[in-house]
Amino acid sequence: MTKSLDLHSGLKQHFGFDSFKGNQEAVIESLIAGNDTFVLMPTGGGKSLCYQLPSLLMEGTAIVISPLIALMKNQVDAMRSFSEDDGVAHFINSSLSKGAIEQVRKDIISGKTKLLYVAPESLTKEDNIEFLKGIKISFYAIDEAHCISEWGHDFRPEYRRIRPIINEIGKRPLIALTATATPKVQSDIQKNLGMLDANVFKSSFNRDNLYYEIRPKKKDVDKDIIRFIKSQSGKSGIVYCLSRKKVEEFAEILRANGVNALAYHAGMDSGVRSQNQDSFLLEKVDVIVATIAFGMGIDKPDVRYVIHYDMPKSLEGYYQETGRAGRDGGEGRCVAFYAYKDLQKLEKFMQNKPLAEQEIGKLLLMETAGYAESSVCRRKSLLHYFGEEYKEENCGNCDNCLNPKKQVEAKDLLCAVIETVTALKEKFKSDYVIDVLLGKETEDILSYQHEDLDLFGCGQEEDEKTWNTVIRQALIAGYLDKDIENYGILKVTKSGQQFLKKPVSFKIVEDNEFEDEDEETQVKSAGSCAADEELYTMLKDLRKKIAKKLELPPYVIFQDPSLEAMATTYPVTMDELQNIPGVGAGKAKRYGDEFLKLIKTHCEEKEIERPEDLRVRTVANKSKMKVSIIQGIDRKIALDELAESKGLDFADLLDEVEAIVYSGTKINIDYFLNEIIDEDHIEDIFEYFKEAETDSLEDAYKELGSDYTEEEIRLVRIKFLSEMGN
Repeated sequence: MTKSLDLHSGLKQHFGFDSFKGNQEAVIESLIAGNDTFVLMPTGGGKSLCYQLPSLLMEGTAIVISPLIALMKNQVDAMRSFSEDDGVAHFINSSLSKGAIEQVRKDIISGKTKLLYVAPESLTKEDNIEFLKGIKISFYAIDEAHCISEWGHDFRPEYRRIRPIINEIGKRPLIALTATATPKVQSDIQKNLGMLDANVFKSSFNRDNLYYEIRPKKKDVDKDIIRFIKSQSGKSGIVYCLSRKKVEEFAEILRANGVNALAYHAGMDSGVRSQNQDSFLLEKVDVIVATIAFGMGIDKPDVRYVIHYDMPKSLEGYYQETGRAGRDGGEGRCVAFYAYKDLQKLEKFMQNKPLAEQEIGKLLLMETAGYAESSVCRRKSLLHYFGEEYKEENCGNCDNCLNPKKQVEAKDLLCAVIETVTALKEKFKSDYVIDVLLGKETEDILSYQHEDLDLFGCGQEEDEKTWNTVIRQALIAGYLDKDIENYGILKVTKSGQQFLKKPVSFKIVEDNEFEDEDEETQVKSAGSCAADEELYTMLKDLRKKIAKKLELPPYVIFQDPSLEAMATTYPVTMDELQNIPGVGAGKAKRYGDEFLKLIKTHCEEKEIERPEDLRVRTVANKSKMKVSIIQGIDRKIALDELAESKGLDFADLLDEVEAIVYSGTKINIDYFLNEIIDEDHIEDIFEYFKEAETDSLEDAYKELGSDYTEEEIRLVRIKFLSEMGN
């Protein structure tokens, strides 16, 4: 009892709180008693206090291993604000000078420092290991412990070395904490840290104040997001993008549209990054546009919305990032924009990784796609992923529950799935089970001779999507499970065996439809996406006339999407024209005057009010990336080397170079073409584009045949556009 009172008085004295939240007290008692302790507590649950308070009450210095410099700074500042002495908490990482590290060591030796935050990379340095061997350590805390697991959303190989180093420094109790861990990740963390006997404390993952919604990611996603942010005027929000480049671009677009926004990503100058983080915390700006480097340990309680411009690589990432919203228990809207092709792109980026990592990455992406496309309650899906059962049928606070779909009976389909999983001796993943149901004679199926099974092809009446839906919803209902050791392998549970003996009603809701933007555009391209069809036709006629006069294919002047944008936003000045996608300063000056005259006359004759307020103002493309690519080409740097130096995939570099030539800048890549492409090939492709009515890669590929690669066609098209149009 006395110990409990000591904890409460310590809590009041050091942090000013009267009572603990959730499991905090039990966790702290476990650690003070000298036990290894594993804490699974969602964002906002108060994980930090679980090691901060014991560090102040126990003798010695607690070593906290933490993955991010921003997180350490945030935590150290917070600890110092609770104490009279700044020496109470310190961090050691690559941002400190030698002198600063000496001061930290002095404070630790004098006994002032109760908490020392260390980056895993710093922990492995020989002189730090030697220093730590000589001090009294109260315990070790591993924050963001999911970084240990290849199955976690933020795997850091150096985290795998923590246990051997702790053994070298000296064994003390260990507390591992994470906000996001599936049963698989939890088992991985405990194994790797050698804490299988640890006391485990799990809090519920349900954040009932958060509203979850997935929207299809369409061409005008920028407009959708700007409209949403403007409807949340004065509230704090975070927009997550996957790439640093997109973060910078979108923050600029938001500012151009009157939204007070700043960027944050790991590649920025650290001073600017800290300044932007503080501006958001101090509410000098409403919106931060960031990569996942932002948010871990950022304790801003009143973030009212989190937008995902791109879907993350895993559901752990999604949960962690949405968890930044509504930490004070108030409103938190989580809206993600989903397109399957974004996940395909992420899968492509994995191709250089070791095979095992690729496999894991693909499975995590499949879980993300399944969550996005499913019509089941978002809360139910998420909590199931983290090994928790949500018993309510309708949470009333997600898009699927607020717009429920009709349920259809799938009792027979579930029986077929359970029978197939059993016939396959519970050794395969869902995609293999589905191939057997559909009767696909894949290489694997033939090698295992599973085409001889009685059940082979028994599910041909249904499509792959339906079978995926049945399996996903059977997992949530507890009829199937995924093996923890070999994640993804389907097992039949006791309930599943019961179901097969005595089937009961099993209703499923069909998945949401997410049309691929490209398919949609192809359908529409019979007409156009322009708001003003009449003006669009007039602009096409003008383009044809100019092209004829200059003996060029029309698409070299302006592409169709540029004309569609002109016929929607009615630019009448040179500045406005340069803001049209695919129109840079060069193109605007070269061809713009006649187009602007035509648009102006049309607006006057038809008395058109230009939709200035509805228009998303794009940002004139002065991006540093484009300038440095042009400089690199001027210096004749090989394009593959240029891509590597910019941290870009080769295909992404070609996207950038295409945008440069389409907007009117002349470049010369002959030095690279002549090195890697046969002279006859260059000539053939160049001649093709001279005659072609469209710059479509697909059409070119069909016409030229398989002797020519897509990269060759793209490179020669760049040469053609630059020489003929700019």
